[in-house]
This record gives sequence, structure tokens and C-alpha cells, in this order.
Amino acid sequence: MALKAILFDLDGTLLSMDQDAFIRLYFQALCAHLAPRGYDPQGVINAVQTGIGAMVQNTGERKNEPVFWDAYRRQTGRDAQTDLPLFEEYYQNHFVQTRASCGVMPGATECIRHLKAQGFRLVLATNPIFPAAATLQRIQWAGLCPEDFEWITTYENSRFCKPNPDYYRQLAKDLQLQPEECLMAGNDALEDMIAQKTGMKVFLLTKGLLNKKNLDIHPYPQGDFDDLKRYITSLTE
Repeated sequence: MALKAILFDLDGTLLSMDQDAFIRLYFQALCAHLAPRGYDPQGVINAVQTGIGAMVQNTGERKNEPVFWDAYRRQTGRDAQTDLPLFEEYYQNHFVQTRASCGVMPGATECIRHLKAQGFRLVLATNPIFPAAATLQRIQWAGLCPEDFEWITTYENSRFCKPNPDYYRQLAKDLQLQPEECLMAGNDALEDMIAQKTGMKVFLLTKGLLNKKNLDIHPYPQGDFDDLKRYITSLTE
């Protein structure tokens, strides 16, 4: 089956990121934004982590956004509709502080331009635990534009999270493609390479490799962005 779409992870793949620093800066800025309004910082952190955990466990009955806010409400006892504008303000005005933990990934922009010129459908398959406002900013920090991608997964438009294979099945369905017509490229040995279980082709980008479970990565095609381009060429010859 012909390869039609290339799916890319964002954090650690197209965007260089120190994940520990990113998480620290994320909560630091969020707590600083909410503390003057009477929020307990540790309570905020716990509520957000609980919401993320609920999204990761989402089985698809609802989209991730309401799943997050329901878990947040249960954790805090607060009305999500009251707090949502405060979070929106944070993403618009303060989330940028996390940029200090990010950078442009060498070769990423050129690879995207190359594949786009080749006529492939390009998709940003980032784990949809963030709202669009946060994801669009991170795309720009990577030196790219939202318009580079036909589809971008966010918590507003997704029903599953990585590493659930149903995330990839739903994405292929949204694109009106068979999984076999897609290739997933990313740096996470679990979250990205699990796409192979759906029938998708995969490529492991090793520059920012994440392999927290010490999985055997030898079976996967892997390397840098030049290697990825060569691999895609080999699939289409």
C-alpha cells in the first residue's frame, strides 16, 4: 500500500526539549499565575497531573478536553468553567516562559520542507495532552508553522493519548487513510514506535531518544533526519 502521510511527534523530535526543565518551568509559571488568585501551588500541580493521567487513560467515549476538566474538578472541587479562562490566559501570556527549555532541532525544518515538496501529507502527531494554544506556540519554537501540517492533534480534537494504539488508529481514521498508508516518526521508543502495532510504518529519530522502559529498539528503522528521508525514499521506489 502506497505511503501517503508522514506523522511527526513534536517534543524531542521536531522541537529540541529538556523535558525535566520544561515540566519545572511549566508548573513554575502556572503556579505563579494562579497563586495571587488564591490557588494552592501544590494543589494546582496535583490537579493538572490528575487531569493528564485521566487523558492518558481515556478510552475514547469523549474527547480529552472534557476528560481533563472533569478530573480537575474532582481533584479540586472547583468549577472548571470558572478556572478555564485563567488557564487560557496562562497559555496566551505565560506559557512562553517554558521556551527556555526548548530549541530548534537540527535538520527538522529542512526535512519537513523536503517531504512537503515530495507531496506527502504531513501530520503533527504530538501527544494531545495540551490545548491548541500551547501546541501552536511549540510548533513556532521549532522554527515551523502550523500551516506546515494538515492535521495537528490537541486535547480539543483527540479521544486518546499515546501510547494507546487507538490514538494512531483514530488519527488514520480522521485522515481517511489506512494505517498502512502512514509512517510515524518520533523519538520515543514506546509512545511513537507503538504505532507499528496498528500497521503503520515507523522510524525512530535517535537525536533526542527517549526509552524509559529500556525497550529493544534494534528492530526499528532509525537515525537522524537525513536517514529518515533516505528511508522514505526506499519505501517509495
